[in-house]
Amino acid sequence: MKIVLAYSGGLDTSVILKWLCETYDAEIVTLAADIGQEELRGLSAKARRTGAARHYTLDLVEEFARDFIYPMLRANAVYEGQYHLGTSIARPLIAKAQVELARKEKADTVSHGATGKGNDQCRFELTYMALAPQLNIIAPWRIDAFRQKFPGRREMIAYCRDHRIPVEASLKKPYSMDRNLLHISYEAGILEDPSFDPTTAKNKGMFKLSVSPEDAPGRPEYVELEFERGNCVSVNGRRMTPAGVLKALNKLGGRHGIGRVDLVENRFVGMKSRGVYETPGGTILMQGHRQIESLTMDREVMHLRDSLIPKYAELVYYGFWFAPEREALQALVDESQRHVSGTVRLKLYKGNIITCGRKSKHSLYDPHVASMEGVKSWYNQNDATGFIRLNGLRLRARHFAQGGPR
Repeated sequence: MKIVLAYSGGLDTSVILKWLCETYDAEIVTLAADIGQEELRGLSAKARRTGAARHYTLDLVEEFARDFIYPMLRANAVYEGQYHLGTSIARPLIAKAQVELARKEKADTVSHGATGKGNDQCRFELTYMALAPQLNIIAPWRIDAFRQKFPGRREMIAYCRDHRIPVEASLKKPYSMDRNLLHISYEAGILEDPSFDPTTAKNKGMFKLSVSPEDAPGRPEYVELEFERGNCVSVNGRRMTPAGVLKALNKLGGRHGIGRVDLVENRFVGMKSRGVYETPGGTILMQGHRQIESLTMDREVMHLRDSLIPKYAELVYYGFWFAPEREALQALVDESQRHVSGTVRLKLYKGNIITCGRKSKHSLYDPHVASMEGVKSWYNQNDATGFIRLNGLRLRARHFAQGGPR
């Protein structure tokens, strides 16, 4: 048996790596995916000391931005109207990298550290099944013997201490955190009380990517974004890769307290969960993208695409990135973006994103048609009479049919 383990070096995967070594007669290869979390130093040596035969740290930052975040942003996908899907969109990429490494290493099994209560187990395993259904899957948190040995963090920390596995986790840490290029998420611990306020002066040190709006600069900052076919390609006139755009906007947005969200969401497995998120760059991109669309996208195409956003976001959240229905929706989304090109100017100020103008050579806005100043154009206002009467036909018919006066 050869196992490829998705490995972050945190408490859970450190324990799981050692437990796999003790439990299975297997060669274990660890994979850490660099997706912008900035917490990867020393992982290779640590993994080998803990029992891994080999370790790989893969730079997936640009692929993450280009092939996962940007397609999702073209769809304006937000789960339940609030969550920008930062963790959700990362898991299919990590699982894809695991599958590719398993092929390279000729491994027959993959493993992950996702809990049996959460969404990530679905995201990892649905990707495995879509890309390599022949692989065996070990999910320790769904194995009775593992949960009996590690009923809580106290036992896991003690296990690491006994086996001299260095971990930063402690019983005093009041929440868990997950970071990547798109966002940081916080959950569990003190955040399991939905009434707990993490933004008070006492607790605001939790946030890593953004200052609180109250502490943001007293003067606004302007940013100009250029889009091509729905993708942001430049910030303030400087062309950048997708990852470069997100890094630049994370700094700008974080400086002005942009992109904080605190919500109670509905997990795929059925329970509700409280999460706090920071998504500064993604929030700015979403606003800018919407503004260019408002200028360049046909009304009926926009309304059709918008009607599908909840479904698209749900598919990403549940873990169906590599499912045919998501791919079909993506084809429609990408077709809708053919002329979504132009520039938008935004003002960032104390947690707010204020639109200050947009322009495009593909603009569908005709000032001669829209003007109220009597400017001559090809639009004839008299046409509205028949348009309104035909749209009112069924309303008049209902009135007469139900006994109304003629």
